[in-house]
Amino acid sequence: MDFGLILLTICVSFILAVISAPLLIPLLRRMKFGQQIRGEGPQSHLKKAGTPTMGGIIIILAFTLAFLKFSVINTDFYVLLIATLGFGLVGFLDDYIKIVFKRSLGLTPKQKMFGQLLFAAIICGLLISEGHSTAIAIPGTDFAFDWGPWFYYPFIIVMMLAVTNAVNFTDGLDGLLSGVSAIALGAFAVIAMQATSLPAAVCAAAMIGAVLGFLVFNAHPAKVFMGDTGSLGIGGAISAIAIVTKSELLFIVIGGIFVIEMLSVVLQVVSFKTRGKRIFKMSPIHHHFELSGWSEWRVVVTFWAVGLVLAGIGLYLNKGL
Repeated sequence: MDFGLILLTICVSFILAVISAPLLIPLLRRMKFGQQIRGEGPQSHLKKAGTPTMGGIIIILAFTLAFLKFSVINTDFYVLLIATLGFGLVGFLDDYIKIVFKRSLGLTPKQKMFGQLLFAAIICGLLISEGHSTAIAIPGTDFAFDWGPWFYYPFIIVMMLAVTNAVNFTDGLDGLLSGVSAIALGAFAVIAMQATSLPAAVCAAAMIGAVLGFLVFNAHPAKVFMGDTGSLGIGGAISAIAIVTKSELLFIVIGGIFVIEMLSVVLQVVSFKTRGKRIFKMSPIHHHFELSGWSEWRVVVTFWAVGLVLAGIGLYLNKGL
């Protein structure tokens, strides 16, 4: 596979994000699309109130233009595009309702779940029409087991919902999700090239450029937040790339930061409801470290470093590396 094409895709997407951000950020500010900060969160976050959100539009725009330009069109192309734009649309509606209608929760849980299930079902339909393999490989081994369509596709739906929401939980500090997702996508880009899946490799590259371009404006102190528009869109892309490249279980390693963030929320809720006690000072876990005295930048850089190590382990486990 042409590495030059992948590098070109990253560069073009990055430039598109960097060019579009200064145009869209003032527009979001004029439209009063400002972030609302929870009072029970770290007090240092209160000064972020009013920072423009829904900046995920920048990511989605740069990604889409680069992906359409450099990818070949086949079933995998549509799976990757629908996953990214579909879940991004759910996030956009959630952000829009929060800001315009002043509803702190945006879409209701049932509405958000319906939207995510809808696009996950569409993606499963495309995969079935393509004759997508229902075998799942065990990372680091030559072993794979075939669940058959009746078990594989429900697993895929659950996986897509879990991945997108895990990525969403990771968004909460300046530059955290942008950096962690770029690292994970870098690993998946390598896997996609090894699997000779051009659409998946280009998808990963286009999203890498988009999130790195966004990071220029999202690094501490952030000038814009991505909102659910960006986080769910990124999650949709990552989950679809893992599915297309048949590296479904490798996400647990490569996306280990996302897994840890989601588990911290689940454990916190279960512990509080069953024992009346909290395990962490606040969840997701990045807020626990903040409330423990870590600076925001220290948390972000540490999570980036851990994400880089996990990505390396994931590539090592990937068959054929």
